Amino acid sequence: MIRLIQFILILVTTSARSRLSLQAENAALRHQLSEYRKSGQRPRIRPTDRLLWSVMSRRWSGWRAALFFVQPRTVAVWQKKRFREYWLALSRLGGPGRPPISPELGELIGRMWKANPTWGSPRIVAELAKLGIEVAKSTVEKYRPRRDRPPSPTRRTFLDQHLRDLVSIDFFIIPTATFRVLFVFIVLAHDRRRIVHFNVTEHPTAQWTAQQVVEAFPFDTAPSYLIRDRDGIYGERVTRRIKCLGIDEVITVPASPWQNAYVERVIGTLRRELFDHVVVLNERHLKRLLSSYLDYYHPWRTHQSLNGDAPHGRPLRAAEPCDVVEFPAVHGLRHVYLPKAA
Repeated sequence: MIRLIQFILILVTTSARSRLSLQAENAALRHQLSEYRKSGQRPRIRPTDRLLWSVMSRRWSGWRAALFFVQPRTVAVWQKKRFREYWLALSRLGGPGRPPISPELGELIGRMWKANPTWGSPRIVAELAKLGIEVAKSTVEKYRPRRDRPPSPTRRTFLDQHLRDLVSIDFFIIPTATFRVLFVFIVLAHDRRRIVHFNVTEHPTAQWTAQQVVEAFPFDTAPSYLIRDRDGIYGERVTRRIKCLGIDEVITVPASPWQNAYVERVIGTLRRELFDHVVVLNERHLKRLLSSYLDYYHPWRTHQSLNGDAPHGRPLRAAEPCDVVEFPAVHGLRHVYLPKAA
């Protein structure tokens, strides 16, 4: 009796449905029945079956009622998989990633990493750009050898305006082989990161420091502003001499070296690239080392803040990676890269 009632209900509901819906359900049931007849057991789902039911799930609203050999949520999983595969295929049409670089360029980047352990990837990118070789920063880092110690930290941008009218002065100390302490006084111009003056003494005084300021700015080359810290060596005599040159002093607050960041950075550069690798014998030896380094620093050393250029400006010299020649500088502590002569 129950089966008869079920049959009558099915007959009534099917008579009210559209002909297209009945045809879709009939085709779906016939498809599943043929799969059961072929296998005799649980049917094996093929890619064509997945495609068929994925399409029907999007085109026919009553597909769930006619589906028996898999669960409806399985069809939803098939549809998501097809979506991923479709967009993955589209994304691969243009070719994956950047074009490969030549083996010669990879070897050159590796040589630059090994010969200059204190350099970072922006420095190498700038060096290669000066040789007419355009390469991405990520590509340079790909050929970086493993190191035990981390690279030098990057420099923060400081004082964006009035760079041409700003200079900084500061002292730093260097110990000698005989345990003496030498004081190095430097004057740094902010516009091109130029060290416009330096001198060395074992006994710095206010009078000596004032004389260095005068020697750093002969004739009408004095800047508008001079940044310094609150070191006790800058006495009344130094302040008076600075005012006589028409320069306004900008004195940093106590324990705030970041307010004189440019000169602190260049002192760190001098230590990392020069004084950490040599033993200073005496005052004369120290002056000779500094002069040798500045001969390299001004025309050759690239800076991120100068868009990969050197303080004195460095022209572009195009070259192929296999034609780049390495020249030692600063007694072999630094290296210069130039195209091979024709």
